[in-house]
Amino acid sequence: MEARERITQLTDILNQANYRYYVLDDPTMPDFEYDRLLRELEDLEKENPDLAKPDSPTLRVGGAALSKFEKVAHPVPLMSLQDVFSQEELTDFLTKVVEKYPGASFTVEPKIDGLSVALEYENGHFVRGATRGDGNVGEDVTENLKTIRSIPMYIPNAPVRLIVRGEVYMPKKIFEKLNAQQEEMGKPLFANPRNAAAGSLRQLDPKIAARRQLDILIFNIQLAEGVGFTTHSESLDYLRKCQFKVVDYTLLASVADIQRQVSAINENREQLSCDIDGAVIKVNDLLLREELGATAKFPRWAVAYKYPPEIKPTVVEDIVIQVGRTGVLTPKAVVRPVRLAGTTVTNATLHNQDFITERDIRVGDTVLIRKAGEIIPEILEVDLKKRPTQTFPYRLPHICPICGAATKKDEEGAFIRCTGVACPAQLSRNIAHFVSRDAMDIEGLGAAIVDDLIDRGLIRNPADIYYLTEMELKSLWQKGEVAARKLISAIESSKQQDLSRLIYALGIRQVGVKTGKSLAAAFGSMDRLMAASEQELQELPDIGEITALSISNWFLQPQSQNMIEKLRQAGVNFESKRTISNGKFAGMTFVLTGALSKFTREEASEKIELLGGKVSGSVSKKTTYVVVGENAGSKERKAKELRITTLTEDAFLEMIT
Repeated sequence: MEARERITQLTDILNQANYRYYVLDDPTMPDFEYDRLLRELEDLEKENPDLAKPDSPTLRVGGAALSKFEKVAHPVPLMSLQDVFSQEELTDFLTKVVEKYPGASFTVEPKIDGLSVALEYENGHFVRGATRGDGNVGEDVTENLKTIRSIPMYIPNAPVRLIVRGEVYMPKKIFEKLNAQQEEMGKPLFANPRNAAAGSLRQLDPKIAARRQLDILIFNIQLAEGVGFTTHSESLDYLRKCQFKVVDYTLLASVADIQRQVSAINENREQLSCDIDGAVIKVNDLLLREELGATAKFPRWAVAYKYPPEIKPTVVEDIVIQVGRTGVLTPKAVVRPVRLAGTTVTNATLHNQDFITERDIRVGDTVLIRKAGEIIPEILEVDLKKRPTQTFPYRLPHICPICGAATKKDEEGAFIRCTGVACPAQLSRNIAHFVSRDAMDIEGLGAAIVDDLIDRGLIRNPADIYYLTEMELKSLWQKGEVAARKLISAIESSKQQDLSRLIYALGIRQVGVKTGKSLAAAFGSMDRLMAASEQELQELPDIGEITALSISNWFLQPQSQNMIEKLRQAGVNFESKRTISNGKFAGMTFVLTGALSKFTREEASEKIELLGGKVSGSVSKKTTYVVVGENAGSKERKAKELRITTLTEDAFLEMIT
């Protein structure tokens, strides 16, 4: 079968599998088979890029990162709805419509708590997607929307032009998984699925949006050239036939039935895969909608009934501490089990010490609790009238509950961290950083292998890497002789890395790649750096009081001193190879722009710095040279405007040799 025919065949097979899985929730193809066919399609498209179909499922992984989102004017405004907050207000709306139009019917739909977008199709092909914005102008997020697998890239027999409106959301299971990862890494939690969805859809890098596994429910046709409908329900049924994932609706006429359905949606909301914050009630007849018209802000033919948050009392039975991968201590309240928004709640987030202190939350307190964004249980306030005697204000511990090292509050935030470099809670992340490309650059020591070595008790801090034996590494693989030898060789080679890389690898807070280079150049050896006072550290141009204190405190920790000694005994290089002060580029500033072909930017920067020069990210009057690769843009133009010398790669290569 020739490539064109096979690409078309695979595209159709995989798109149908996507539809069955993500829209109908009725998968017919095993995951391994889907992955196998997708890889085959990717290979064929690489070999024949001109044959790739515009609706290829390979688009779902995310394309190149954008520099910004372009503005998009909506051909049909995306209006918002009038909110109602009580059954009385809902009855008032329904009665006014029914009195004027006896026999009017209404659709009742769950109100998805996400981000409203418009999807535009031309001749069946998805060409553009934009956020609601102010209703008239939104932002072009087409590349991010392509990563949502329930959005069809092509609709057979579609109108010449079709614009539909939907709500992008993050499924509850994905949200919980994302927040678990955030908590593990010591990063702030997303408040609710809506915030997470909005943040994901507005990422400039579509690959991030793809990893977040967003979904969408379509709830309206904005424009359909050449296709006519008499009712809203008819248009939703049409969209479902077009293979869109469409919001469920119920068609009702009586006020009592509508009120019951609104309550039923609220009672069953926990069974939904997405978060909702209300119900939407719309007049079904499209001609009646035209007659009812709209105010300056809202249509008169629909309202959004907003559900009140459920709040209940419970008792704080304990406060426990979790230590994340970045060393952040996160307090969590263990509460007496209480039924809330459809689930049994047994604990609540306390965020940090400031949160606990502001609300004066103590063990034994009766508190009011709710689900923030209907997902994360949080404490609203303490019922001081029910506070037992002999309670005490809670303070996070001064030592890590996992490893016993001292804890320290972030200089620029509310978090409290463990300072131990060998803390088991942080070990996997610390080692991943230690072996990373900009640090000791130990190729082959990936996350899975690191975790396996930790589980087997073979490494307890980064220095233990240099004491691994070939026999121990062989056991990680079924046929591990070759892999073990290669890894041992990579570990051995890393001992000769420059001191600057080792300093960065230690994971000292506030010390990045650039600071590591400055410290190595200024002090020349690990021993002189360890002996440096805070004042000596602050004398360096790019090291301030906070960074100096962080470096000094790190070397004072017993766990740090033990690790440094083990590295020394293993033969790791403690001396700097840099000659920054007197190199041939001393006093010069370089800017790199465009695609370099003879070396990477990191390699070029390394060469410049080894010869005493500095590398900057922007062109200014202080720039000495601009090294220009292919497709250079504004930096090259600015260099010419400022009459700064530009160098081709060959000219730069001649200079450094």
